[in-house]
Amino acid sequence: MRDMILLLKKLYASSGNRIYLHLVLMIFVSALEGIGIFLIIPLLSIIGAFDMDISSVPFVDEAMNQLKSWNMPLNLPIVLFVYVLLVGGQALLQRNQFILATKIEQRYIRQLRAETHEALLKAKWEFFLGRRNSDYNQILSTELNRVSNGINLLLTLTSAAAFTLIQIGFAMWLSAKLTSIIIISGLLLSLVSRRFVRKSSKLGKEASQLFKSYFADLSDHFNGIKDIKSNLLERSHIRKFVELCGRIESNYVKAYRVYANSQFLYRSSSVLLIALFAYVSIHLLQVPAEQLILIVLIFTRLWPHFITIQSSLERIMSQLPAMKVLSDLQRDSGLAQEKHFSQEAKEDASSYSIKDSISCSNVSYRYDKENSKSALSHIDIRIPANQMTAIVGKSGAGKSTLVDLLMGLIQPDEGKLLIDGKELNEGQMYPYRNAIGYVSQDPFLFHGSLRENLQLVVPSATEAEMWEALRFSASDEFVRKLPQGLDTVIGDRGVRLSGGERQRIVLARAILRKPSILVLDEATSALDGENEVQIKEALDMLHGTMTIIVIAHRLSTIRHADQVIVLEQGTVVQQGGYTQLSMETRGTFRKLLSYQS
Repeated sequence: MRDMILLLKKLYASSGNRIYLHLVLMIFVSALEGIGIFLIIPLLSIIGAFDMDISSVPFVDEAMNQLKSWNMPLNLPIVLFVYVLLVGGQALLQRNQFILATKIEQRYIRQLRAETHEALLKAKWEFFLGRRNSDYNQILSTELNRVSNGINLLLTLTSAAAFTLIQIGFAMWLSAKLTSIIIISGLLLSLVSRRFVRKSSKLGKEASQLFKSYFADLSDHFNGIKDIKSNLLERSHIRKFVELCGRIESNYVKAYRVYANSQFLYRSSSVLLIALFAYVSIHLLQVPAEQLILIVLIFTRLWPHFITIQSSLERIMSQLPAMKVLSDLQRDSGLAQEKHFSQEAKEDASSYSIKDSISCSNVSYRYDKENSKSALSHIDIRIPANQMTAIVGKSGAGKSTLVDLLMGLIQPDEGKLLIDGKELNEGQMYPYRNAIGYVSQDPFLFHGSLRENLQLVVPSATEAEMWEALRFSASDEFVRKLPQGLDTVIGDRGVRLSGGERQRIVLARAILRKPSILVLDEATSALDGENEVQIKEALDMLHGTMTIIVIAHRLSTIRHADQVIVLEQGTVVQQGGYTQLSMETRGTFRKLLSYQS
């Protein structure tokens, strides 16, 4: 129920007064349809098509007398014209209602899609560490579509409910006793069908979990396709995927079986009720034939809407788990939002400069706050401004965690991060982060031209600025040789470029921002010797112009570093110049050098 209330609140927040307009249109459409049913048989009886006593039908006798007082001839063309006018007006209103319902639905989904996407992008880096990327893809595609379907069903349910209430009003006017029998029958059936609603809700939750697994498997398969092909793992992955598809199929079949069973219950019961209804009306209640025909007509129109209400409710319950998944994601990502987004500044990366140093004072950090094991423990380091600092260590030593902390992506559990001797606070976080250029081990390039990839970080960058950044990253020469130069489309994730070329383009993109701090996270670990030398030469060109922080597995790339920090099990075990550390025979750095030599 809480999920349903939340859905209604969000729907009203996104649509406002359009909801009321939609409700008014529903009432008019339902009223016109009721009037059409109410008048067609008495009107036809007036012109001799049926021999009926219209005085037994409320409102009709008075309406006919009023028409006679206006000297309006009641012939067949007039009667049919009135009926066509009535039904045509209803059809026009129904068209407008349908368009308005679509606008309400799509406006809500657009807002929900944008809000969820924005909440995710504004969440802290830590928020993403314990989750699979495929879960976000699944929520923003499958679950969002299920919510859209749920909104459509909700509007259908509301329309059917409005029609049902108005038709009940007309029927009560004709015969309160007979209409009460219909209402009681409908309520009894709704009590019986509650088990269908519960089953639909349970199957909806199961569907959410199945599609989460489905997207996770697809993501794992295609991200690791080379390993799968190389190790001949196709059969095991196919078997696993076919099994999952079978479970999804079973879930769908079960859901539609529940739906079919409830439809069968309502439709078969409607036949029995009509028969019982007619017998009771004629033999026990002695209802006039005129009223009976009208009530049967209303009943035959009303009962399908009972079925629509029930089936819509069942299917809404099966879609509500998707709404809960989206709401939970929005809530969790909202709680994890980085505070600096409320105070974004307009200055570019070059407007923030480090005058003296970046320092860590007794810094400790744990990924699992309930676990006593620290990823970083009592870190005390100083990174001088406009110099090159290298961070090295074995795998799992805490290098990437330290860089994440230095970049402001995570905050220390203990200790302080100092900029020029002053603690970095939330108010300074945005300009500080904006002054950082980051190059990762796995370069991110999207399917587009080189120009578009470079302008991703600086949309207003001129061609001269782009070529300057390319020159600093030792990329200008190979870019000039490409078929369309900067306008060459490089494919998904830059697949048309070599690994070294991709890395240098990402470096150029980072330089284009003119950052005060440049961070390279194992940016040369997957490159061959030639490309490694070119990256090293690019760094030499930048040396002294900005603060450079490098995580390196290949120690040959950091020979010209001003400072080397050696980590082991989350602590700093050595710190100093390259030559100095290489001379310490018992140090960790010397061991790392010996492994690579």
